[in-house]
Order: sequence, then C-alpha cells, then structure tokens
Amino acid sequence: MPKPPDPFHEFVAEVFGPMGAVRVRRMFGGAGVFLEGVMFALLDDETIYLKTDPDLRAALEDEGGASFIWTRPGDGKQIDMGYVRIPDAALDDPDLAVSGAGEPWRLRWRPRRIRG
Repeated sequence: MPKPPDPFHEFVAEVFGPMGAVRVRRMFGGAGVFLEGVMFALLDDETIYLKTDPDLRAALEDEGGASFIWTRPGDGKQIDMGYVRIPDAALDDPDLAVSGAGEPWRLRWRPRRIRG
C-alpha cells in the first residue's frame, strides 16, 4: 500500500509550482525536488535545500542559509553536497521563492543532466 502524500512535500510542490510540473520524490530518508527530470532541490527534516553554484551559494549564505552536510555511514566522513538551505522568507512567499524579486539573492538553478 503506498504511503499517503506528505503535507510538506505537497507544500514544496506548491511553492515551486510556478516553475512548471514540479515533482517531489522520496529518497534516502529525505526527498528530491525535480523539474523536467532534473533534481534542483532536496528536502531533509522539513527543510528545503537548493542545488547551488558559487554565486547562489554565497547569496543564500549571506541570507542565513546553511549547507546540507551528509555524514557517510561507516566512517562518519562529512560531505558538503552542494545544497544550501533557502531563507525562511522564501517559504512565506512563493513568488519570492521562484524569482527572488526584491531580495539580494535569486533562487535560480542551472541543472546539469548526468550523461550515462
């Protein structure tokens, strides 16, 4: 029997809905947020982390965003996965989350498809 929809996942899909057909998929104890088959955000403990480039990382960190650090099982090595938490203000304003209008940072993403 499939799990019922997660209310936070539904909220995230609504926040990023203006970008297109956003899907949230459970994975590895958290979830990935996808647009056109490309993961651009991850969810962990009801927190949204965006995949970043150096400019977006700096802007999000200036707004209080923290890096998503994964701890590898076995040896406990901590790895920065390249995702940064979005500012709380973006959760209250879906337009801000998508466009970043009026803020010193922009929630933009430039996904790269992995060829294989």
